[in-house]
Formats: sequence, structure tokens, C-alpha cells
Amino acid sequence: MKTREELRAIRERAKAALAVRDSEGGLRVVVAMGTCGIAAGAREIMGALLDELSSRGLSDVSVTQTGCRGLCDREPMVEVLIPGRPGVSYCRLTPQAMRRIVADHLVNGQVVNEYAIGAGTEA
Repeated sequence: MKTREELRAIRERAKAALAVRDSEGGLRVVVAMGTCGIAAGAREIMGALLDELSSRGLSDVSVTQTGCRGLCDREPMVEVLIPGRPGVSYCRLTPQAMRRIVADHLVNGQVVNEYAIGAGTEA
């Protein structure tokens, strides 16, 4: 960082990233960040989620985190909550799967059954 403009650009990027986490929009994504989730890769899932939301300009999605959900063998997990619809829990995620969930579920309203609990992922 050599100029005030560079500092301002860094500040604006940081503010945009924080705005995603604090937005009051109807869509909400909850990332399970208990120790089991973190050990399974939840930090990478959170990073992929925030990056994908930012690259798509989706600022009306609230991103929060929770502790262990009690399904440690299915971590990393996220829950997608859309007003007026049942919540959908996704498990055994990878960063690529998280990007697909953003594209298919958050943007297009289509549940990604491949990773959804209750859609053949219990095995």
C-alpha cells in the first residue's frame, strides 16, 4: 500500500465484505462453524460463499454462522433460509459445491439435491 487511493480501495472492499455478513435481506445462509465443521473445511466453505456472493454482487443475502449442529459426520454444512420456503440443509460440502449452491439455489431458486440432507445424502 503506497497511496491513499490504495488504502481507500482496501477499505471499500472490506466494507463490502462486511455488508454481506450483516445484510437484512430475506435470504439467509448459516454456516456451521463448530470445531467439527472447521476441521472438515467450514472456513473454506465460508470463504467460497463470501467470494461467490461478492463476485455476483449479491448484497441482500445475510451470512451468519452457528456452532455444531450435531451431525459431525456430515460436515461441512450450511443451511439456506428463504422466506416463505422450508429451510434446506446442505452437507459434505466443498468450495465448488458451495459456489453451485449459490448459483442454483440462491440465484435460481433450485435446491441442489445432490448435497441436500433428506435427498439421498444420509448414507
